[in-house]
Amino acid sequence: MFNVLAISQSDTEKLLDMETIIEKVELAYQLKYKEEASLWPMIFHEFEPGVADMDIKSGHLLGAGIFGLKLVSWFGPNAQKNLPQLVGTVMVYDASTGAPKAILSAEHITSMRTGAAGAIGAKYLARKDSKTLLMVGTGHQALYQIAATLMVMPKLEKVYLYNPRNIANAENFMSSIAQKLEDHFLVHYKDDAAKYEAYKEAFNVAFEVVTDIQQATKDSDIIITATPSHEPMIMTEWVKPGTHFSCVGADMGGKQEIDAAILANARIYTDDITQSINVGEVETAYKSGLVKESDIIAEIGEIIETGNKGRINDTDITVFDSTGIALQDLIAADYAIEQAKIRKMGTEFDL
Repeated sequence: MFNVLAISQSDTEKLLDMETIIEKVELAYQLKYKEEASLWPMIFHEFEPGVADMDIKSGHLLGAGIFGLKLVSWFGPNAQKNLPQLVGTVMVYDASTGAPKAILSAEHITSMRTGAAGAIGAKYLARKDSKTLLMVGTGHQALYQIAATLMVMPKLEKVYLYNPRNIANAENFMSSIAQKLEDHFLVHYKDDAAKYEAYKEAFNVAFEVVTDIQQATKDSDIIITATPSHEPMIMTEWVKPGTHFSCVGADMGGKQEIDAAILANARIYTDDITQSINVGEVETAYKSGLVKESDIIAEIGEIIETGNKGRINDTDITVFDSTGIALQDLIAADYAIEQAKIRKMGTEFDL
């Protein structure tokens, strides 16, 4: 009865370019601010604590004519079965009929929209003359954060790389990042010489592995944290005036990447206020009483849409608490569906 499109991870890697995903995520934030999009309560379930769990994030993009969900499961024992521990799918539905449009692999969509979100925080809240970026965490997400931020902050000259657990991981990451930026991001603009050269120049920065997080913090204009940490890695006394933070790792209760005291002295922004005080970087500061809900200046969509309530001066410390919302996944997935149909990719089946 319904013709549904299945889109694999390898297909999404070909279909999604970072410039467009940044634009789409910004649009999702704007639609949310204009009340043309809404989030539904997040569902989290542990099948066995510390062994297997799943969460569902869902929502409705009235302004884009879709609704849907992303379901991500984590099954630790999969490693012994030669299967991925993390498995995710996005399902997109037509808001005018309720009919399913597509089911998509969620991994690359999640990586792209999360990278875009961190960069959007820097684009709208960091000082425009920022020269140095500190990337805390050199796991899978770091590549996407760095690529997207370099694309929107072309005056950056140096990227510090810090891995809180293993310096060798940071060194391995640095040894391959130039080629990965070419293979995963620049490749999408090979037919557009102007964009290709512009982003190639933006990616032409110095990369340096650091072991002294205190000094690196003092030397950085923009700091992005993307780790699974449950305790602060950056302390308030290290942070210089004018620093911007995009915190993307805290997306579940108990996670924390920066000192709560930083938030008490910063201009705070979120993707969704309710989600941030419950499971985001704001959670610890909020629950300890250092930060009230009213201390959150605005959701990022308002800044994008109106240009108001952002950074006031070059000494402001700004924090964007990006917990990740379903609207990002859905709008990126819908773009992938559109492109798959144009390029005749994916597999159609009757449901």
